Amino acid sequence: MLTLHRVRGVRLVHDGPLDTGHAVVVDGARIAAVGPYDALFATYGEQARVREWDGALTPGGHEPAGAALLEAAYHPDPREADELGSEPITGEALAALGMTEARWGASARRGLQRLLATGTTALTGPFTRPAVRTAVQRSGIVELPDRRPRALTVGGPADFAVFGEDGTCLATALAGRLVFRRR
Repeated sequence: MLTLHRVRGVRLVHDGPLDTGHAVVVDGARIAAVGPYDALFATYGEQARVREWDGALTPGGHEPAGAALLEAAYHPDPREADELGSEPITGEALAALGMTEARWGASARRGLQRLLATGTTALTGPFTRPAVRTAVQRSGIVELPDRRPRALTVGGPADFAVFGEDGTCLATALAGRLVFRRR
């Protein structure tokens, strides 16, 4: 399915200029076109679903501390908030929890949701805990061995984020699929 993402502007690389009035066309898991919205709408408008975002579309972020965030911290379940709070738990408090593989997996899934809410589409491992590794693989977030610059390119993966003027992540997409949307 074709989706035309209409935004205030597009950054092809994180620190690059904002091409105002530009948009991105996604075909399945790949970027099909990047350019001025009017030109893309003229070409794809009849066949594409149009999503409008009040923000800038950029390559998704990369989290170099992915392994530490998911394997050295516990992300509490909301049902544990009264007892444990809502922030990640590390150090001695983590050691006292008596973590099982099932608990590590659930924690990793909650941690991944937090990362998606910040526009993260790639992170660095390696992930040694089987439950955490499985959660990362199933999430669709790309595991990269190092912090390589990511760019939006025609034919490249449709892994991106949309950020509002205040820097808040409005949406995150992995392989063209919307996996986070701020309400």
